[in-house]
Order: sequence, then C-alpha cells, then structure tokens
Amino acid sequence: MSNLRIFAMNHKKISSLHINNMCSSKIRASLKRLRLHVLLGRNYSSLPGLIGNDIKSLHSIINPPIAKIRNIGIMAHIDAGKTTTTERILYYSGYTRSLGDVDDGDTVTDFMAQERERGITIQSAAVTFDWKGYRINLIDTPGHVDFTLEVERCLRVLDGAVAVFDASAGVEAQTLTVWRQADKHKIPRICFLNKMDKIGASFNYAVESIREKLKAKPLLLQLPIGEGKTFKGVVDVVSKEKLLWNPNSDDGKDFERKPLLEMSDPELLKEITEARNALIEQVADLDDEFADLVLGEFSENFDLLPAEKLQTAVHRVTLAQTAVPVLCGSALKNKGVQPLLDAITMYLPSPEERNYEFLQWYKGDLCALAFKVLHDKQRGPLVFMRIYSGMIKPQLAIHNINGNCTERISRLLLPFADHHVEIPSLTAGNIALTVGLKHTATGDTIVSSKSSALAACRRAEREGEKKHRQNSEAERLLLAGVEIPEPVFFCTIEPPSMAKQPDLDHALKCLQREDPSLKVKLDPDSGQTILCGMGELHIEIIHDRIKREYGLETYLGPLQVAYRETILNSVRATDTLDRTLGDRRHLVTVELEAKSLETSSLLPVIEYAASVAEDLSQASREAIENGLHSACLQGPLLGFPIQDVAITLHSLVIHPGTSTTMISACVSRCLQKALKKADKQILEPLMNLEVTMTRDYLSPVLADLAQRRGNIQEIQTRQDNKVIIGFVPLAEIMGYSTVLRTLTSGSATFALELSNYQAMNPQDQSTLLSQRSGLS
Repeated sequence: MSNLRIFAMNHKKISSLHINNMCSSKIRASLKRLRLHVLLGRNYSSLPGLIGNDIKSLHSIINPPIAKIRNIGIMAHIDAGKTTTTERILYYSGYTRSLGDVDDGDTVTDFMAQERERGITIQSAAVTFDWKGYRINLIDTPGHVDFTLEVERCLRVLDGAVAVFDASAGVEAQTLTVWRQADKHKIPRICFLNKMDKIGASFNYAVESIREKLKAKPLLLQLPIGEGKTFKGVVDVVSKEKLLWNPNSDDGKDFERKPLLEMSDPELLKEITEARNALIEQVADLDDEFADLVLGEFSENFDLLPAEKLQTAVHRVTLAQTAVPVLCGSALKNKGVQPLLDAITMYLPSPEERNYEFLQWYKGDLCALAFKVLHDKQRGPLVFMRIYSGMIKPQLAIHNINGNCTERISRLLLPFADHHVEIPSLTAGNIALTVGLKHTATGDTIVSSKSSALAACRRAEREGEKKHRQNSEAERLLLAGVEIPEPVFFCTIEPPSMAKQPDLDHALKCLQREDPSLKVKLDPDSGQTILCGMGELHIEIIHDRIKREYGLETYLGPLQVAYRETILNSVRATDTLDRTLGDRRHLVTVELEAKSLETSSLLPVIEYAASVAEDLSQASREAIENGLHSACLQGPLLGFPIQDVAITLHSLVIHPGTSTTMISACVSRCLQKALKKADKQILEPLMNLEVTMTRDYLSPVLADLAQRRGNIQEIQTRQDNKVIIGFVPLAEIMGYSTVLRTLTSGSATFALELSNYQAMNPQDQSTLLSQRSGLS
C-alpha cells in the first residue's frame, strides 16, 4: 500500500471508496506506517472523518481529540423507532449511501438474520461515524424486555444517551425500565420525540408524560410545526429559526433554516419568544452561573441573550442531570435528524467530562471494560471494549483482572456495525473491537499488566484509608462489571444425536460468553441439558441461532416456569454422620433450626449460636456454608431453589480428623431433613403487565386477564387508547401474544417485566403439585 492516493469526493458522485496513487509524500509515509486497511464490501460514501472534499490527517481520523468524542446510546421502548433513527443518522453523516428500513430488513445495525426477519433489535450494534468534526460512537440497543441485559451492558460504557419516544404514546413500560437503568449509571440524556407524523401524535402529551412518569424536567429546545399529517418541520427555540424540509426531497437532506420574522410569522414568533423566555427562566433556576449572567446583563430583554450562552448553560444542566433537553421529528419521514445530531455534539458530554472515580488509580495506564463478545466464524471471538485510559495497539499483551489471565490482542478494528476497519492504535475515550482474546467475557476489566492492576489497587486502598472506606469497596469500583438478572424460564435442549452433544456444548459455551443472561446447567437426575433464559422470545432466538450459526437441529422441551420454594414455620432437626474411610473416622453431629424470613432474600441467612461461633475455624465455617447453600438449591416439594429462609446452627460436634467434605454433607442432609418437616410454600414469578389497546377491545382483554389470575392495578387513557396496568403470574402468560392478537385483531401491544416472587394460593399450589407428579 505504499503508492496510494485517497480521492475523497462528494458522496453523491462516488459509489465506492477508491484507493489509488498517493499524492502527498507526508500522507504516503504516515499511511505506510499505519497500514490502514479499509474493507471495500460496502459502499462507503467517504472514509470515516472525510467529509465532502475535506481530507484530514489520518491521525485525526483514527484518534480524534478526546473533547471531540461522543459515546452515545439510543434507548427506548420497543417500536419507538430507535433503529430507524440510527439508520437516518448514518445516512446523513455520509456513512451509508441508501436509506435502510426495518420493514425491508436492510438496516445497518440490525444485521443478524433473526433481527431482519422479526424487525426487532436483539443485540446492540456499535457504529462509528463522524459529524461536523466530532467522532460519534453510537450503540443501538434493544427495547424488548427479554434483552434488558443488552441495554444494561451498553449503558455501562456510554457517556450520554438519546431516549427515543413515540410521540403518540409518550412514556411506555420499557421506557421506564431503560430510564431507570440510565439513572443507575448516572448517564446524561436528551429526548427525541419521534413519529411526529403519526396520526394521534401529540407533542404536549409526550412532554407531559416525561414530566409525570419519569419525574424529569424537560427543556423544550424545539417545537413542531404541525402534528400528525400536517407535520412539516421544527422551530429551534434557542436560535428562533424555523427548519422546513423540502416535501419533494426523497431523503430529507434538503431543508432550509430561516430566521422567524415579524412580517411573515407573527403568531409563531410570539409563541417561540414566550417558549424561549420560559426556557431561559427554567435553565437559570437550575444553573447559578447562567442565572448571574441573565440577571446581570440581560435582565431587561431576554431577546439579546446570545444563543451560544444559552447552549453552554443547557450543556451544563444536561451534564448535571437536573433536566433533559427535548427535540422532535420523524425519522421515517427524514425530518429532524440533522438537528438531533447537532444536539448530540452540543449537549452530551465527551469522555473527559464524565467523572469516573477509578481512573485516578490507573495514572494513565491502560484500563478498559469488555462490554460485549461476538463470535465471528473467520476471526473467532470479537470483543467490544470501552477504553477509559491508556492506549490499545495490535500485538499488545493485556491482563484480564476478572479471569486473572494474560492474553494478546492480534488485531484492532473500528466497528461499523457488521463491517470493520483495521487500525493501528486507539486512545482513551474510544470504543474498540479487538480480535484474538480467547478468554475474555462480558463485564471483564482489562489492564496492561498484573503489576499495573496491583498498583492501582494499592492506590485505591490508600485513598480508601484516607476516606475511611473499606478495601472491598475499592476493589468493587476497580472491577465494575454488569449485573446479570435471574432467568425466569427454562426448558430442556437436546441434540439430534449423542454424537452431536460436544458440538451443542461448544455452541452453548460460545453463546454464554456473548450473552451472560443465558444460563446452561445439567439436570443431575436425567442428564439433560437445561437452558434458562429471560423469556419466550429469548429462548426462541437462542434455539434459532444454534440452528443457523452452528448448523445444529436441536429439540426444545416444553417451556417451564422457574418457581421458588420457601417454608412457613420454624423447624429443628438433628443429624449425625459417622463414616470410616480407610483408617480415618469422620464423625459430625449437627443441630440446626430453619425459619421463614419476613424480607425477601435469595440466599439463606446463616446465623451461629454463641457456643458454636466461639471455636469454629474458617475452613469449617466455609464447609458449613457450602453445605447449607447446596441444600437450598433443591427444595423438598418440586426441587426448585429455596429462598427467604434463615438458618441458625445451635450445636456442632466434630470428631478430630473429620474432613470438611463430611461436614458439608452432614449439614446439607440435616437442613434437607428440617425442610421436609416444615410447612412448605411454592412461590411463583409475578410479572408487571402493561397492555395497550383501543377502547373497543377493553372488555374482552379484561375478561381474559381475569381468567389468567390477573390483578388489575389501574386503567389509563392514553389519547384514543386504553392502557391496562396490572400483575399476572408468569405461568398464566405463556403464549399470551398469540391470544392477545386474536382478541384484538392484531391491534394491541403488551410489555412484561418481572416484578417479584409471591406465594401461590393453596388451591393453585395443589393443582401444580398434582400436575408435576403426573396425577392430573
């Protein structure tokens, strides 16, 4: 590649990226040094970083200044238009040459076969592109509740987010979930009210629902011109300009920005002036620096306040998360996306504006988080990484703290959804794609070496001592990963023949590295492989992927609900284990008490009587806890895990020379004996359910939910629709989507989310027990 020339032309004139002879010797030398490989499989309108005819230095293309980087995610309820918005963003930034459509199955970020068939996003895809000199790493996340972990995993590495809303529906069930996740990770957000062209779209209703349901303060930076079929553009409140899209333009690139004038738009100008004054007052209440400026220089006339000052103040308020800027548009009709891109660069933070506490301990050494693993047939595992500090290069040896192993990165890529560009290095603030890491899994912390990690740990401990913190907290901050929710569904999976079992095990191992919310375990009684997942769709997609990607025709057993068990009263039990193995006698006598807990706890709460705790060694204590935990994995009724139980150890006599394995076995057996004597209760998963339908279908849907043991909390009116909010046991909701479609002629939608586990009533419990024992 020594004699190369980059012809960067306007993307309207060029159909693919041509690399021929190089004109400048300086660029030739840098290109030789960098060996920039560009994949030519897709029609890139320009190399990332080349806008129009502007050829930049290659270093600024690959490693832009950190202040010019934006790591953002697009999050929303299912079907609010996240993927369509992403598609338009890529088109206007010059990355794609044609507008992809979810319905046609040709979008960039939904590249899995299942995503294109179903028109939903399952995995989050990372895309890198440039906009007006800014590098934007954008992640399109799923909105479906079964893939909540995908959203959680990506929010962990973002600096800012765009929350997309359906303007006709406002805040929906899954919007609340992703909003809470973003609150947990303290991510600044801007809101985009999409689908302003849809019949029933209401700007004011959507803004009010953000205020009421999300308890956020919306800052109206834009107002729509028309709603529904009459929607034709937006008004920029900050600069008092109207943006009108040319109705004859196919792709929405052609729009004009006009200042509002007293002559042509007197009523609109009056409305926008009032909105701008209200915005200035709102921002002044939240930002002291801006308040001083407004009260000092511009108290007489807000119109004189420059737009730049207001924009800077909105940026500060967004960073502080005291309010959220609101914009509007229609991604499908190509309106309002360019101003959204401007708002992303203007109001969302760069990596250096986010305060990550653990960075001070690394002192510029490499610190990165692996937030996603994909399996590529040619290249093996591809690991997405967010670099917090330091630099990554190919052939670099890195240390994985979670796995406590050292690996080598063979190649480094920039992610363009399913197409990748090879690069020579990447600095802090960027999102990279690495090849060659065989053992790294989702949520692992990556550092340059073991000594670097130990040095960071020592600094964290010193800092902790100054602030009177415990070391464990310093460690937890050091290895911040992703919380994995408990699965609620399980079913058996079998290969077509026993010869294919190793292939199935390999496929499941790869899929587990990609998706930690998928759990795989072996049934000790039948020897069957059991899949545990987040929902019907989740398990269905896994089954489909095993077939497509690994060529295995597997058989799934019937879906079953993951119940739990508990006890209702207090019981005592005593057990003695006396075995002689070889010339050693193992003798343990245990007396313990099990009782129910008032509060919910997945693991047993273990207490020791004062006489036992005094002379108990650490090894014996660990053996006891292992035995108790293993006994709680299988309850006495149906073999489901036991929860909400407190166990007190009243006496423990151990013969000298008894092994810890025997102590565990005796304690475990004694607890099982106690649990069998107790009054037992089955707990079933209870789901939050939200069903949206037109008024005509309210009665049949309510009647159906009553048959499903549903508990209706409230019925809301959302414009012309009715929304039922309530709780339904998971066992009753299997296959509900098909029934709901039939009842409402395909017009209703529903969203589910695990609420908690609750006790079954005696009648339902006895029915379940007789079903399981084969008596009914």
